[in-house]
Order: sequence, then structure tokens, then C-alpha cells
Amino acid sequence: MKRYTLLLALAVVFVAPLLWALGTSLKSKSEATRVPPTLFPAEPATTAYGTLFEGTTQTPVLRWFANSLIAATGHMVLVLVVSSLAAYALARLEFRGKRLMFAVIVGTLLVPGFVFLIPQFLIIDQLGWLDSLTALIVPGAAGAFGVFFLRQFFLGLPRELDEAALIEGANHWHIFLRVTLPLSKPALATLAVLSFLSNWNEFIWPIFVIFSPEYFTLPPGLSILQGAYTIDYPVIMAGAVLAGVPVLILFALTQRYVIEGISRSGLKG
Repeated sequence: MKRYTLLLALAVVFVAPLLWALGTSLKSKSEATRVPPTLFPAEPATTAYGTLFEGTTQTPVLRWFANSLIAATGHMVLVLVVSSLAAYALARLEFRGKRLMFAVIVGTLLVPGFVFLIPQFLIIDQLGWLDSLTALIVPGAAGAFGVFFLRQFFLGLPRELDEAALIEGANHWHIFLRVTLPLSKPALATLAVLSFLSNWNEFIWPIFVIFSPEYFTLPPGLSILQGAYTIDYPVIMAGAVLAGVPVLILFALTQRYVIEGISRSGLKG
């Protein structure tokens, strides 16, 4: 009974902010600033969503939403491709310096992300990717966490499967595509969700490399909606609800694989 009570309390803690954002987005501007505050609006209205979707040349919210989807999806695909290839080499192949290479990769996890801001900016500038969605998609695609996470999962797969495939005449490329990846759906789904979320919620990096409002993603774009002297809370909360919908849908579709992937990764090797 105590366990269920604790789980219920945790559920309330996590769900309450979502309900607050949804309720505030349906309030009028005066009701949103009323004291004492109310959780649900007395007269629900979608005025904030209308204001949000109308947009202007400086606040094209739907364009920001599309940019976020494109950037997060593209980044997610790149992370899966690069991390799975690197993780397979570190988990299944034997070559000189493998352990040292893995130690260096894991060591980069201990370095604060802000250290890489200026070097990455200079590289993006030299490549001519500033003020484009490419600058939001490519950097971080070879992150150490994805390599470490998938390597731990690959190490838990039986090596007898590889040996059987080699006897049948398959090479490592065939084993990677036809044996390892199909058995790694939980880990791949987990990494896909985590990489999508990290890019979707990114705030600092887009501010560094994006200068035109039409290329903003939702996190930096929604900050523009906050005025210098007044704050339209219903509109801001409507933007927060809009930003949360794809994330909730993605997690609902992949939660079974995410739970299985997290529970199985890192237990062996």
C-alpha cells in the first residue's frame, strides 16, 4: 500500500505542471494573473492558441514547430546511424587500441558541454552552416553517450549468433544489419527518444548559430513571446503545450521499448 501511495504522489508531482500549463493556456490574460491562482479556467477559451498560431514575420510559431521536428528527427537519425556503427565496432570487432579509444570516448562524457560551444561554433562557421537547420542537426551526432549506451547493449547479445552467421558465410556488415540491429530494437528506440528529446529541448546552441527568426526552433522562439514589460502567460503556456505534444506522443509509442532498453543496457560487459 505504501508503494502505491508513493507512486501516486510521484505521479501527481509530474502531472501537476502539465495540468497547470494546459489550464493556464485556456485562461484569459486577467484570469491567468489572478491571486489566488486557479488550476482550471472558469471560462475556457482558445484565444491564446489563436494568437499563437496567427504569428507574424518575427514570431512564426508554426514554422518554429516544423523546424524543431525537422532538426530533432534529422539529429535522431544521425545519432542512431553513427552510434550504432561505432558501438558495433567497439563491441564486436578486435583491433589495436580499441580499449584506449573506448576510454577516450567515455572520458568525454565527463567534460561539460559548454566547453565545446566555441570550437563547434568555429567549425560550423568554417563549413558555412551558420543560420541553417544543418547547424542544429549535425553537431552532436557522434556523441559519446549513444556509443557507450549501444555498446553495452551489444555486449549483452550472445556471440554465438555472430559465429553462426560467420559459418553461414556472412560478413560483419551482414551481421550488423541482419542480426545485431533487429535484436537491438529496445536500445535503438531508447536512444532515439533520448536524442530526439535532447535536440527538441535544446536552447543555448540554437541561440549561438541561428540568427533569422524563420530558422528558430520552439525553445528559443517561444522566449521571444515574452515581452520586455508584460508577459502573456496564456500564450506562453499554449506554446509550452504545443512543444510538449510531440514528446508525449513519441514516448507513448515507444515506452515499452524504452523501459526494456534501459533495463537491459549496461548490465553486461
